[in-house]
Amino acid sequence: MPTKRDPGPSAKDHKKGSDGVSETGSEERDGGGVNGEFRALLEGLRTSLPGVQVLFAFLLIAPFQTEFSNLSGAEVASHALAFYASGAAIILLIAPSAHQRFRAPLTGLKRRSRRHLIVTTWLTIAGTCTMGVAMAATSHLVSSMLFGAATAIAATATAGALIGWAWVYIPLVTFRRLD
Repeated sequence: MPTKRDPGPSAKDHKKGSDGVSETGSEERDGGGVNGEFRALLEGLRTSLPGVQVLFAFLLIAPFQTEFSNLSGAEVASHALAFYASGAAIILLIAPSAHQRFRAPLTGLKRRSRRHLIVTTWLTIAGTCTMGVAMAATSHLVSSMLFGAATAIAATATAGALIGWAWVYIPLVTFRRLD
């Protein structure tokens, strides 16, 4: 509460920069700007993370099953690719949340800035891409075990094409044409 000695911030102290953060560094309360964009990004991660975590758990226990020793070299390679890609996806997709917990308390820096949002967006894109690799590799592994190599190749190509279309083509090409 302002006192006679400290009248509080003046109107000029609350001018917003282009990123929605006031020039004094305080975040806007309306949820716009960097704060709102960061919140939206974290909301999106809440839908992606459970899926890749379940996939990772499935791949984590697979080698301990008796049938795992019967896998071909290509199937073991598919498992390894899917396992490591899903692990990398989890690390990359959890990174923005970890930033929120470490940045301000340990450094005293603002929790959200335009640069932080850009880095977080790129981490999320990288995590989403590695999640797509994990999903395609898992499609190959399961299809190969159940139906054979030819079906596995077709299933992997279909999964890769569907991921590319739904996750990349639609937002980058289709929406650009519609905007």
